[in-house]
Formats: sequence, C-alpha cells, structure tokens
Amino acid sequence: MSTAPGQSADNPFPVRGVAIRVAGWIDKLGAVWVEGQIAQLTLRPNSNTAFITLRDPAADMSLSLTCPRDLVTNAPVKMTDGTQVVVFGKPNFYTGRGTFSLRVSEIRAVGIGELLARIERLRRLLDAEGLFDPRLKRPVPFLPGTIGLITGRASAAEHDIVAVATGRWPAVRFEVRNTVVQGPNAVPQIVEALRALDADPHVDVIVLARGGGSVEDLLPFSDETLCREIARCTTAVVSAIGHEPDNPLCDLVADLRAATPTDAAKRLVPDTAAEQALVADMRRRSARALRNWVNREQHTLSQLRSRPVLARPLEAVNARAEEVDRARTAARRDITRLLTAESDRVGHLAARLSTLGPAATLARGYAVVQTLPASGAPQVLHSVADAPAGTRLRIRVADGSVTATSEGQHDDHGDG
Repeated sequence: MSTAPGQSADNPFPVRGVAIRVAGWIDKLGAVWVEGQIAQLTLRPNSNTAFITLRDPAADMSLSLTCPRDLVTNAPVKMTDGTQVVVFGKPNFYTGRGTFSLRVSEIRAVGIGELLARIERLRRLLDAEGLFDPRLKRPVPFLPGTIGLITGRASAAEHDIVAVATGRWPAVRFEVRNTVVQGPNAVPQIVEALRALDADPHVDVIVLARGGGSVEDLLPFSDETLCREIARCTTAVVSAIGHEPDNPLCDLVADLRAATPTDAAKRLVPDTAAEQALVADMRRRSARALRNWVNREQHTLSQLRSRPVLARPLEAVNARAEEVDRARTAARRDITRLLTAESDRVGHLAARLSTLGPAATLARGYAVVQTLPASGAPQVLHSVADAPAGTRLRIRVADGSVTATSEGQHDDHGDG
C-alpha cells in the first residue's frame, strides 16, 4: 500500500518540494505592519537591496527584513542602528537558501510623540503592578564599600562618578561594567551586567549611569525588561540617567534617583572633609555642653554649701545644747523622784507583808500543826477529829519545828 508523498521514508519529499510548499504557505499570510528596533542595517555596494535585522526591544527576538535600497536612503529620518520603526511588508520564503524574511515596501520612523505615549502606557502598567511602590525601595547604605557601576566605556558619566566619589572618600572601591548605553544591544548588555553585580556579595549598591541624550537615545532605560530586572534585584539600585529633566522609567523603579551621575556620587559617598568637620563640630558642641553642665552643677553646689545649715552645721546643735541640758536635768530629777516614791511604796508594802505574813504570827506565839501520814504529804490540822490518838504531828513555831504524837481528844472545858 503506497503512502502520500512525504509521509514515509520510502516516499519522501525532495528539498525543492518542501521549500516550494513552505513558500506557498507563507505567501498566503498576506502583508502585515510590524514594529521594532533596527539592530543591524546593511547596505552592500553595488546592491539595490538593503538588509535589516529588526529586533523586539522587550524580548530576545529578531526578524530579517529586505527592502529596496532607496527606501532606506530616501527615508525622511536617517535610519541607523537603534531607530524605532514601523514597517509594512509581506512574509517571504526564499527557496534558494531556505531563509525567511519580510519583504518591506514601506518604512516609518516612530515619532517622539508615539514613543512618549508608549512609555506612558508602560509606566501605567508597571505602576499598577506596584513596581513604583515606595515601600519596596531598598535602603541605600550610608558608606558603601564597593559600588557597582554600569555605564558606557570611557564615558563622561564613569569619569564623573569615579572622580567625585574618590575625591569625597578615597577608600571607596568600584566594580565597573562597561556596556553600550543606547541602541538595540543596550538592554541585553545592561541586564547581564545588572545580574552579575547583583550576584556579587561584595557589591553594596549598583549605579546605572548615562549622560544626557534625546528621547531615542534614552529609550533603553524605559525598556520593560530592564525595569523588571531592576525590580528583581536584591541589591539597592541607583538610577543616574541623563540630566534633571530626563525621567526614564528606570528612575521610578530604582531605589534612588539621582539627577545626574555627579549627583549620584555625592548622594552615595559622604564627603570626608564635611564628615570630619561635622565630627569636629559635634565634639566642640558636646565639650561646650559638658562644660556648661559642670559649671551649672558647681554653681548649685556652691549655693548649697553657702546655706547656714551646711556652712555652719554645728550652730543649730549648739543653739539647742542648753535646751537639751535643761531637758536632761528635768528628766533626771523626775526619774529620781519617781524612783524614791516607788522605793517608799515598795518599803511600805514589804512592812505590811511582813506584818501579815505567817512568820510574824508565829513570832507572837502561834504554831502551825500538821499531820504526818505514813504516806503522802503533810496536811495542816484543822480539827481535833483529824488527829486521833497515835497520830504523828509536826508542830512548827517561829524558830523551827518539833515532832509529837497525839494522845487523842481532851475536853478542856472541865479544866477551867
């Protein structure tokens, strides 16, 4: 069973067959308008055809163009590398070499007004995405050790930044990346240098610098790819593009905008002389403040020492010494009188106690009789019934005691 041509190894297309078919398919696409940036323009001698490489500024893509030589040489605006153009052409596949190109029949340079309008649309887009948010700005170090510098080779911007920065602080170091700063190759080179410096741990801040120029010259610094790469950096980025009136989009994305490259150097690196003068002034002010404080404290101490209570501290004591002596005499007299009175009272109480005590009673002839049981403590005899015959007794008198034995109860009434 046979297969269609080109569908098996046994029935392949010849090269010419594929080329002719591809040319037919591309020819059906029709003419289109395309916008881009001229990356390369070649005008060969003795050739009526101009060869152009058209680049997309926002992507790493390009397209080959061919057009009549007169279309380039007679253009109202000079066509050079980096010119932004809009072309009208028809896709064409050249079967002889198997190459694709766009055969251009009309070229228009993009005007400044259109460029500004497109930049404004991109500005609104990036702003809506938050790339200009001040809260996302990274702080710029006060004294960077190493400054990453992206600028043109041997440019005035590089000279100004390095000269001004080293003049203000000689110890500052630079990591310079020279790139093209205009034209179709500017954005890829700047992005590559930006990534390299951002990955370097020794770089404390990155400066993107370029001198002044036209809107077309500064167009790479409003490129969307570059703006997004600046926003992705972890190292602080300073934009020093053009002069004060120039305001490309990278100024809004960067962490710090400098009016000029010289202004960037001044804002990044402190002036040694100015800092030394500031330190000297602060030392003078602090010394003056300290002396004033010491003088105030000395004056306060002098005032305190001049007060009578501190100038003559014993005067108040001496003035009260006589009063203290009188108080001590009165206290001693009162205490003596109190002791005498209490001593007399104690003597009276002792006399009364002696008079009323048992010893005095015994001295008058009385005696205390106690029974002495066989066991237990002696008991005072209160009744004759408590001392039957044979009861041992103890009789206590004034000068001692005697032991006796009871003979029983006697009736004293008959004896009288």
